[in-house]
Amino acid sequence: MSAVAEARMGELDRVTDEVAAAGLAEELFAVVDAIDASPALKRALTDVTTDEDARVALARGLFGGKVSKATATVLGEAVRRRWGGANALGAALERQAVRAALREALGAGTLGTVEEELFRLGRLVDASPELRSAIGDRNAPLVGRQALVTELIKGKVAHVSEGLARRAVAARQRTFDLTLDSYLALAAALRQHAIAHVTVAQPLSEKQANALRAALTKQLGREVTLQVVVDPEVLGGVRVRIGDDVIEGTVAGRIEDVTRQLG
Repeated sequence: MSAVAEARMGELDRVTDEVAAAGLAEELFAVVDAIDASPALKRALTDVTTDEDARVALARGLFGGKVSKATATVLGEAVRRRWGGANALGAALERQAVRAALREALGAGTLGTVEEELFRLGRLVDASPELRSAIGDRNAPLVGRQALVTELIKGKVAHVSEGLARRAVAARQRTFDLTLDSYLALAAALRQHAIAHVTVAQPLSEKQANALRAALTKQLGREVTLQVVVDPEVLGGVRVRIGDDVIEGTVAGRIEDVTRQLG
């Protein structure tokens, strides 16, 4: 994403945060589905040769009275901006819907649980080639693939987690697992956390995880969310990836003691 696009997305993020209200996520998802279902509408709402006020007026004429004021505000601000393509508008609105759902969990004090549930679901699907293929089969009806995910997790995860898992099947970010990863990145940003991808040979105990989290928090100067993957091919110790940086025990002195405990 270009710097200009990132700036526009950040502006829209702030609009969504300012008007956040109950039901915003569901309404925004419905708007996204309606726009995606009509190529003509998508083109009309993103036509840069049309005055931005005219595009906003079109959106209000179509959705006004059918959605809340908060949803209408986010939609209007999204349509007013240039996104570099017809599909980009849907992606921008989908991001706002996901952020609204995650913000709902944040307000309820369950965002950490939602992060953990989505991460575990991603690992479960990634570990099963058959399941990964079935969910990612774009030749199969979307509703059937969503039903497969629902059957897999229904009653086992939070309501927000279930809803986001179903949305991720459409794979806005190319694949199911990459889309879940994008949700997790948004969740971490809402909590102002860094995401640490941790690879270990054996599962961490709660004490070990807490010690590693504390060491990384001290190293980075902000809170850290751990995403732990067990890989038997790792011969002891711990490997941590944060963004493009990889931290090994031999490099980061502040976590050497923790690394030795995990060896």
